[in-house]
Amino acid sequence: MNEDTIAAVATALGEGSIAVVRVSGAEAIGKVAPLFKSREDLRDVPTHTVHYGWIRDPASGDVLDEVLVTVMRGPRSFTAEDIVEISTHGGVVAVQSVLELLLRSGIRMAEPGEFTKRAFLNGRIDLAQAEAVIDLIRSKSSKAFQVARKQAEGALSKRLAPLKEQLIELLAHVEVNIDYPEHDVAEVTAGVIRDRCGIVLQQVETLLKTAAEGKILREGIVTAIVGRPNAGKSSLLNALVKENRAIVTDIPGTTRDIVEESVTLSGIPLRLLDTAGIRETEDVVERIGVERSRGALGDADLILLVLSRSDKLHEEERRLLEELKDRPTIVILNKSDLAPRLDEGEIRSLYPAERVVSLSAKEGMGMDDLERAVSKLFMSGGIESGDATYVSNVRHISLLHAASRSLQDAIDGAEQGLPVDLIQIDLAAAWESLGEIVGDTASESLLDQIFSKFCLGK
Repeated sequence: MNEDTIAAVATALGEGSIAVVRVSGAEAIGKVAPLFKSREDLRDVPTHTVHYGWIRDPASGDVLDEVLVTVMRGPRSFTAEDIVEISTHGGVVAVQSVLELLLRSGIRMAEPGEFTKRAFLNGRIDLAQAEAVIDLIRSKSSKAFQVARKQAEGALSKRLAPLKEQLIELLAHVEVNIDYPEHDVAEVTAGVIRDRCGIVLQQVETLLKTAAEGKILREGIVTAIVGRPNAGKSSLLNALVKENRAIVTDIPGTTRDIVEESVTLSGIPLRLLDTAGIRETEDVVERIGVERSRGALGDADLILLVLSRSDKLHEEERRLLEELKDRPTIVILNKSDLAPRLDEGEIRSLYPAERVVSLSAKEGMGMDDLERAVSKLFMSGGIESGDATYVSNVRHISLLHAASRSLQDAIDGAEQGLPVDLIQIDLAAAWESLGEIVGDTASESLLDQIFSKFCLGK
């Protein structure tokens, strides 16, 4: 690890009331002190204190900005090193001039995610907690933020710690059997492997059961709104985003291209795609829009098929109902405020009741029923705000699957009477997979790959 002192802008660039430049490293305080004009010398101030003054260029004597400087001495800091945070006026010029002065003073520009990487390498957080930091920043809903916050506090790491400990104890037992076979019999060791691996495997599988819902919270659901022209697709989009995002008219074929918006329903982030009405048409532009609608159908995680209750079922709609019945589809019977002409029996014979919702997008009636339908389709029982067990990171899910396979192989090997030194390989692989989640067995290239996804100031 580099022992030099690093700096980066920790806030988003652009106009704002303040911006923060973060400096971390063994010489952070000593490097910033000569640049800070104040009644106090930063080298003498207590930790976790804030000081008023100016950043001045020693070479020219020019004052760059009026600032507040926060000093946090290691190990009681995010990186476990000395940290200085300079709060400047917001705006590109002020921030850039302060950062350039720091870089001219022998401080290096931080690499993406290097502050968090140092926190990990210095033992303040583990790798799962470090990855949760970026999930906090990118959270698309309050529930996703709550899950990420729990992970950043070490919830997953605490769940994995006793599992790794049990595997270590089991590996030690196997090692003793290999080295001193006269003190044990194969049947006893096989029984111990089956029982203990079974306990660990059950806990791993419990975590994996949360993966689908955790991934939804983290990444959101690609949702295609489809149907025939004038069924009310654009009205539904506007009702969901609570603004007039899509043009609504009585003229069929108004929507020619895909309109995209994001919304959160019951804590579940949806990426909405309002598509062109699906129908046969001679209009060249509209036909392209229909083709794109078909493409959106193929990519969607959720399909909202909008039908008009005030119209009889069209043959094109019958084909869509049949085509989509085995896909994650919710049928929306729109225009419930108008006199019904649609035969709902035909629809309800193909779709269960919880996947058919009556509403009026124009009047905003029945939207709560749609929220409940989406939640029931994707979240088994919903997510409690205090739940700390959800696994959402793709890397973690893959490693848990690898650990599960290794544990099952170890159990199968014990039941088949394989030599314990062969079973030991599977036990070690399971331990390594769980350890890689928290960074115990992570390679340098993996660390570089993970932290490169972070922003510069984090």
